[in-house]
Amino acid sequence: MQTPAGWLVLAIAVAGAVLCVEIFRRLLSRAGRKWALARHLVEHCTWAGFTVAAVVAFNLVFGPGMFGQSPGELALAQTVERALGLVTIGAVTWLIVQATYALTDVVLDRLVKVEGERNRRARRIMTQIGLVRRIAAAVIIVIAVGAMLFSFPQVRALGAGLLASAGIAGAIVGIAAQPTIGNALAGLQLAFSDALRLDDVVVVDNEWGRIEELTLTYVVVRLWDERRLVLPVSYFTQNPFENWTRHGSRVIAVVLLRVDWSVPVDKLRDELYTFIQSNPLWDQKDWTLQVTDVLPNGLIELRALMSAADSPSAWDLKCDVREHLVTFIRTNFPDALPRFRVETPETRAGVPWTADLGADPGPPPGSSSGPSFSSGPPAGPSFGPSSGPGRA
Repeated sequence: MQTPAGWLVLAIAVAGAVLCVEIFRRLLSRAGRKWALARHLVEHCTWAGFTVAAVVAFNLVFGPGMFGQSPGELALAQTVERALGLVTIGAVTWLIVQATYALTDVVLDRLVKVEGERNRRARRIMTQIGLVRRIAAAVIIVIAVGAMLFSFPQVRALGAGLLASAGIAGAIVGIAAQPTIGNALAGLQLAFSDALRLDDVVVVDNEWGRIEELTLTYVVVRLWDERRLVLPVSYFTQNPFENWTRHGSRVIAVVLLRVDWSVPVDKLRDELYTFIQSNPLWDQKDWTLQVTDVLPNGLIELRALMSAADSPSAWDLKCDVREHLVTFIRTNFPDALPRFRVETPETRAGVPWTADLGADPGPPPGSSSGPSFSSGPPAGPSFGPSSGPGRA
């Protein structure tokens, strides 16, 4: 027969357990102002702690006779006990995984603050910690699922048969899951070979971005325009890619200018040095301005190089230098702006250029346009043949 007092005791036990967890959570929240671990435990373990407290209290107080003594009621109570066992395993697993993430977040918070030359090593450790805790969480979940399955007597009876066929089943599963296993191994290879780290600057398929997330199966690249490029981990082990922060973040900015031959390179070089000295984006290390090529279209190519602390600074510095040099050339040396030279029969013959295209420039030097009877200008129209342009 059912006992209302037992249900009341059960409700009080569950409420008391939840209340204890709430008090503990408030204490940790207060301590979290100075203690990073307490803050992360509150962030990750609050709901998991409530669930574990309620389930454990329910499991401890619940008895088979609370539903009654009839065979059907006893069978129902047995079913509830089995379900409580499964829920307890799941809740404890959830709490363990969340506590693991809270502990590792304390380390990650310290590594994020590392700057300068030690930042590269810090990002490598962050990448490795992220992958290791994902592997640990997967292992814990697999063990919990196994514990749930083996709580059923029928599954335990099948254990010997499953172990006997584990070799064949493992081979079949390995062949079927080959891409997934390959991606997981590639993720471990990238993380522990230091080939790719979180926040690395990379160029993939002509797209510039930063490594935002690195898991065992995929990599998320945050592009410069806030798009996200998601690639399988195996892509980075099978295809070439650029890593601009492999050994350091320092980058050389390149500016190309194509101008006329009349540009004064020395004055332009002096102006470049004066400008970058006052620009905070230049790291005060390397710079140069050189004539690197003579183009087939009659222009020359100038290349300005400036060093910067990182790739975003290099991009902004490059844009600033390009804008300043273009303005400087346009203002001070307009004749050096790009122009294309065209050679015509008239220019080869030495005919001077005139702004009036319709005017007759006259015969070329050394030629005669008709009979002349005096050394002065003709008194009237000439009746001889004319060899000027536009005449047949």
